[in-house]
Amino acid sequence: MYFCSMNSIYREIKALLTEGGMPEGEARAVALMLLEKVAGLPTAKALIADGNDLLCRRQTLLELAARIAQGEPVQYVLGEADFCGLTMKVKPGVLIPRPETEELVNWIVETLHTKQSVVNCQLSTVNCQLLDIGTGSGCIAVALAKKLKEAEVEAWDVSDDALEIARENAKRNGVQVKTSKVDVLDINANSNSQLSTVNFQLSTLTSHLSPLTSYNIIVSNPPYICEEEKAEMERNVLEHEPRLALFVPDDDPLLFYRRIAELGLSLLKEKGLLFFEINRRFGEEVVKMLQGKGYREVELRQDMFGNDRMVKAIKPA
Repeated sequence: MYFCSMNSIYREIKALLTEGGMPEGEARAVALMLLEKVAGLPTAKALIADGNDLLCRRQTLLELAARIAQGEPVQYVLGEADFCGLTMKVKPGVLIPRPETEELVNWIVETLHTKQSVVNCQLSTVNCQLLDIGTGSGCIAVALAKKLKEAEVEAWDVSDDALEIARENAKRNGVQVKTSKVDVLDINANSNSQLSTVNFQLSTLTSHLSPLTSYNIIVSNPPYICEEEKAEMERNVLEHEPRLALFVPDDDPLLFYRRIAELGLSLLKEKGLLFFEINRRFGEEVVKMLQGKGYREVELRQDMFGNDRMVKAIKPA
């Protein structure tokens, strides 16, 4: 009779991962993560806990480890990812949340809580309305709703699958986020347009949304990777994460930034803020584009790795 221990399963999982080319340290961390998430035991107990009941879980754990060894992202295999201290459901229809995006969320929260905030809800999130464009898993919108409990948070995406996942993440994290199906590239709006003329394509769940809604903050982490950058990307990203959320044409890398900036001129309230996560290659270009559209006090900020990654701008008066 096969005796199954947590320690023996750990060794089998780690061997599968290292044989697949994963570095030893990363394989160790992933093996412990699988044991914690799937077997339901804290990692502190993972190497000392024995139990014959683990035998029935062994095959599942090894199958999951094999998928990871073949290049499938750990987060998709587990069906969840950590973000801003929250657990988000993820699957191949949405991007996996990144640490750099957590920095963007923290910058927004920091801005709302500073005395020098130009937002009309300084020192308080009461009546503050935020819009996340291209929400994907909803990680930005849900994290902001969790951190800014009195703010009204809304999320747009063109993908039905993404919106469904965003709604699930709002529910599992106990927050309210309005979701709307909107293709920002199809909206006919400019700096002189009336909000009532914007052609919203709304999901039935949010048909109550007023077309006159305006926002204190618009944030977006849109597609920003050029097709020519594929050669530099990791295989697990290229083969598993959604192209719709990743790529823009080589000849128009600012496609979404420019469009959202134009919408911001109509949808943002006076002194409203626009926040972007950006391609590190185009920091100065995004800054110049926003300045050219009249946005004030445009600020470019680097991420934890020293890359140009975030931009903040104030709507022109």
